[in-house]
Amino acid sequence: MRRVIALFVLMVMADATLEAQSPVTAQSGSAARRRSSVRIAAASSVRIDGRLTEAAWSTAEAIPALTQVEPMEGAPASAPTIVRVLTTIDAIIIGVRADDPEPSRIVSFARQRDATLDSEDHIKIVLDTYMDGRSGYVFAVNPNGARYDALITNQGAGENANWDAVWEAATARTPTGWSAEILIPIKSLLFRPGLTAWGFNVQRRIQRLQETDRWASAERDYKVTQTSHAGLLTDLPPFPLGLGLSIRPSITGGRARDGPRAPMEEQARLSLDATQRLGANTLASLTANTDFAETEVDARQVNLTRFPLFFPEKRTFFLEGADIFDFGLGLTSDLDVLPFFSRRIGLLAGEQVPIDAGGKVNGRIGGTNFGALVVRTRDVDTLRSASTMSVVRVKQNVLSESSVGFIATAGDPLSRRNSWLLGPDLTYQTSHFQGDKNFLIGVWGLATGREDLRAGDRTAAGMKIDYPNDLWDISAKYKRIGDAFDPSLGFVPRPGVQITDLTADWQPRPSRPIGPLHIRQCFWENELSYVAGLTGGWESYRYFMAPINCRLESGDRFEFNVIPTGERLSAPFEVADGVTIPAGGYHFNRFRLEGGLAAKRRFNAQATWWFGQFYDGRLDQYELTGAWKPSALVIVELTGEHDVGRLPEGSFTQDLYGTRLRLNVSPDLQLTSFVQYDTESDTFGTNSRLRWTFNPLGELFVVYNHNLRTRDPLTLRRELVFASNQLLIKAQYAFRY
Repeated sequence: MRRVIALFVLMVMADATLEAQSPVTAQSGSAARRRSSVRIAAASSVRIDGRLTEAAWSTAEAIPALTQVEPMEGAPASAPTIVRVLTTIDAIIIGVRADDPEPSRIVSFARQRDATLDSEDHIKIVLDTYMDGRSGYVFAVNPNGARYDALITNQGAGENANWDAVWEAATARTPTGWSAEILIPIKSLLFRPGLTAWGFNVQRRIQRLQETDRWASAERDYKVTQTSHAGLLTDLPPFPLGLGLSIRPSITGGRARDGPRAPMEEQARLSLDATQRLGANTLASLTANTDFAETEVDARQVNLTRFPLFFPEKRTFFLEGADIFDFGLGLTSDLDVLPFFSRRIGLLAGEQVPIDAGGKVNGRIGGTNFGALVVRTRDVDTLRSASTMSVVRVKQNVLSESSVGFIATAGDPLSRRNSWLLGPDLTYQTSHFQGDKNFLIGVWGLATGREDLRAGDRTAAGMKIDYPNDLWDISAKYKRIGDAFDPSLGFVPRPGVQITDLTADWQPRPSRPIGPLHIRQCFWENELSYVAGLTGGWESYRYFMAPINCRLESGDRFEFNVIPTGERLSAPFEVADGVTIPAGGYHFNRFRLEGGLAAKRRFNAQATWWFGQFYDGRLDQYELTGAWKPSALVIVELTGEHDVGRLPEGSFTQDLYGTRLRLNVSPDLQLTSFVQYDTESDTFGTNSRLRWTFNPLGELFVVYNHNLRTRDPLTLRRELVFASNQLLIKAQYAFRY
């Protein structure tokens, strides 16, 4: 670790020397390196109907053409895309004309909010409102008007799509393709005051051609979310923010039964969420008597490992500024160590814990990113869960793309005393390695304490070296997690280990067809994970290799994997009810066959078969996912998994099935019904949710949950028995001043 930190310091000093030789500051230097810019025009008002008919559009400078990223990097786009930007006194308005020589073949199915638009035609807009090249916002819309928004995370490497903002979009089909108008209120954004330019980029997907076109930095090695390579949106006016106060009261009412013999209970709750801008770049948030009735239920998962599963955060209050709380290079994707996991607050063993009040401050001042959160919960039933929990995160931008910071947490969901965590992280990042490649080095360390923690190592530390580029994606990671490292507000599925991960993926694009196949790209993957104890000696290993993994020009794909695996059990492991694997060392080979139809098709599916040895027996896992899209009004999604294990200690079968029916009346009115069944819990559950956005600031939710047991807990007979149900209606409206 000392050597890694020394290497980090040397690289920072070298990069600092290069920056010092530049006659411009880091920010102006970032702006100077932007290769594309477009000027904004002013407008008094624009009707958001998707048609770009107002005279103001002709006054705005146009981005005349995008450039292909896929399939032919640097080639002209196969269809014209013209983008213009206007401002009013309180909003940014983006107009897009997306021509298409075959408009009848445009691929567009979704209408619901936050649909996965990667498999459809769409326009994606990226804004870097701090001009820091590390953060930003994503807004996307498809030809049906489905809206997607996200926070840029991991310094441009990812997106958090669970974040939602107030904004509008409308689209229209035209004889030459489609067009869109996107209105983003300034009050929905945080930004650095005094800037006259923001980072800006546009990307278009033409799905039937598997084509991606981009305005700035149309290079495969860079993602559109790497805002250090965005263009510039210039001539920004000073935006008045008013009071900067937003108050969103909500009322929730309904009825529920918690069991077959339980009485019907009336439920009613008033809650309040409020935000206050502390200038243009900082937001203070308050929540009281918090209600998350509208939050979609988690999708169930089958767990055949010894370690807990991870479920992502979906609750609105915790998502604002969530990117600032990310810690450590790669930790949010590896999930071996998360020092702060917001689902530890307000949730215990899958059950809600009432939140009395919570406050949060997050923002960016100069090159400093900061966030602070404090929440008070109360006791539930006989469980002592009343507690005050808090987290502070500070991250300082250094050099052109790097950062150094720390995180601290206090409090415990079960009110265990003297709970704390503290640690620093450093990330060196450049997208100019060897001229035009991405390269990152990150190191981090953590220490924790709590009154009831057992004696042992209460620290964790790690590092990552990453070369994430289009042809070669190579990384090396190491983590050491102490045997007594158990942060109250974190997620650590496996303490007391050393984890080493090595990845080398070669991802070539054949220049000519291979036999009868027209292959777009192949992925020859080599990923080794080795887990040892703190004093040495292996505990598990897994080598994932893909001798065959190719995607065709059509978007269809096929893959074959070989996965040698080892597990050393220090104690017996109950893999399923009544089936316990004895302690000992096991070496076995797993295999996977997978094929998928392109998501552009009206019916698409992916089938996976895992097979081979499993400990001292065999395990077959059959997985199927699919979607049928007869129209934009109706979409049916299917998931299924059937696992069959045959071990000397016994055999087992586990099933998990899910069906989601979407009725998308419009982008502002959707009804979704999600049905799940699994044999592990012997429950059959439905979650039906109507979401009506009757105004950009107001929403109505109607949620109905119904659960059945497939085994009577008293007689143990296999039959459908009522377990619980719940009907909730929630209305909320935001008042902005």
